[in-house]
Amino acid sequence: MSTRGRKKGASGEQSRALLLTIAAEEFAHKGYYETKISTIVQRAGLTQPTFYLYSKSKEAVFQELIDSFSKGLSDLTIESRLETGIHVNSLPIRITKGLTGIFTFFSENQNLTRIGFFHSSEAEEIKKQLALQIRENLISEVDNGYFRPEMDMCLIAEIIVGTIERLTLTVLFTGIKEPKDIASEVVHLFLNGTLSKRE
Repeated sequence: MSTRGRKKGASGEQSRALLLTIAAEEFAHKGYYETKISTIVQRAGLTQPTFYLYSKSKEAVFQELIDSFSKGLSDLTIESRLETGIHVNSLPIRITKGLTGIFTFFSENQNLTRIGFFHSSEAEEIKKQLALQIRENLISEVDNGYFRPEMDMCLIAEIIVGTIERLTLTVLFTGIKEPKDIASEVVHLFLNGTLSKRE
């Protein structure tokens, strides 16, 4: 592979990563149609031919970013499924850990999250897949005796996705709370409710 057009001393992987980072920022803040390859390469200090060494088009870069976000979110959701044999007292900590992972991923990848979870045409499908994965997790966790079986797991999964979606915009991206704090409060709400304990 030719190194012409790349920043002197920059490896191919570094150049590619830089292009993807800047592309994510451009797409997240300007939208797909207003984002220009010329702006991405200019900000990266690279040339347009270098861009085409790593990607065949603007569409391909955009899709790669969406796919990267979708895979990362899917992997975290699968990892958050509660395994068998967890003591009931450990459930809140274990659930908080899984949800913290998702909020942390969103926090550390805000531009990718804005594209994949909010702005892209695939955003609704990604949220639908997230709800399906959460539902599968919940059904497995009901089978393990962690949650009540009479609950509508489709509805609960949709509520969780809606909660994640809204809190990402209003609390996480604004810096009001850290991922672990948000996750902890959400888990406390879902597991304990909001009613005061009266005798």
